[in-house]
Parts: sequence; structure tokens; C-alpha cells
Amino acid sequence: MMHQPLVIHVLILLYFYALTTGSLATSHQDRKVLKVGEELWKETLPLQMGSALYELRGLEPFKWYEVKISYPASIPASFSLQLRRDASDLGLQMRRRLLNTEKLIFQYDNLINEGSIYVLVTVMPEGVVAIPNVKEREFIIFNIVCDELLLGIPHKAWWVGALVLLCIALAAIVPRYLPPFLLQSNVAATQLQASKRS
Repeated sequence: MMHQPLVIHVLILLYFYALTTGSLATSHQDRKVLKVGEELWKETLPLQMGSALYELRGLEPFKWYEVKISYPASIPASFSLQLRRDASDLGLQMRRRLLNTEKLIFQYDNLINEGSIYVLVTVMPEGVVAIPNVKEREFIIFNIVCDELLLGIPHKAWWVGALVLLCIALAAIVPRYLPPFLLQSNVAATQLQASKRS
């Protein structure tokens, strides 16, 4: 007789656990794959509490990664990114927001390949439609990418740094090979000498 209430409590707890994990699994049936370095274009989510689960593939241990979402600023929305160890994990949330871009930066430290890493993307409307008599949009379009970071900069952005260094080097070298009359210090000296003569 004493075990009957305990059994009922355990069954009730199991029911609620199955209910919550089942609702999580059904809300993310369309798990998508996000490979490192490949951007997914024109992804869509419902604007009212839309969510999608992306499995990250191609991660290497002890490297830093950035998951970034960009979306049109004409649709006021608030995105949330959460890193999850498996599909039902509560997740880590280390994000940074820049205008119409949402970022999540993390270090992958899974050595023995214990399971997949996921990113849960959720969206909520933010603000109101500024144009009167216009219905609010039902879906939002966004792009999502996972890039490897080197010294905190994505690999695809290093060419910009190389271009800046090249421009600085050219700015330092080119004036040495210009004719003297084109240099500003020589132009000022020439004007000063011309004014003394007259």
C-alpha cells in the first residue's frame, strides 16, 4: 500500500517528462544541417515564436566558431541563439547583438564525439508596423552561417585585413618614388621661393 502513491507520483513525473520532451521533438522535426563555412540563404521562420534546430557539422576540437544570423532590418524582430549539446538540452547562450545581426561565439571542446551540437534559433516580433492599415508579416527571412574563427576573426574576413595591410604598405612606399614636385612639402617650398622672388 505504501508503494502505490510513490508509483503514481513516478508515473505522473514520467508523463510530464514525456510531454515536455515530446513537444520539444515535435516542434523541431525539421532539423536542418549547418556545415562550417557554408551559409544557408533565405531560411524562413514564423514571426510569432518561430524556432528551428540546426545541427552543426564539420566542427574540430579546440577551435572557436561563430554562428551568425543576418536578417532584413525592415522587419523588426528579435532573434535568440542557443547552443545545445543534444536536441533536448537546455543550452548555453553566449551571444552578441549588432544591429540586424545576431551572433553566438563558442569553443568546440568535444574530443570523443559524444554527440551532435545544435543551435536553436528562435524569433519574436519586436516593435510594431509603422505603416497604418498594413498587416504584420507572418514569416521572416534570414541567412545563417557557422564560421571558424582565427584570432577572433572569421576566415572569410581575413582577405579584408590583408587588403588593408597592402594599402598601408603602398601608402608608405609610393611617395618615395613620386616626382618631387608632386609632394606637398616640396610644393609649399616652391611657392615660398616664388613669393620671395616677386
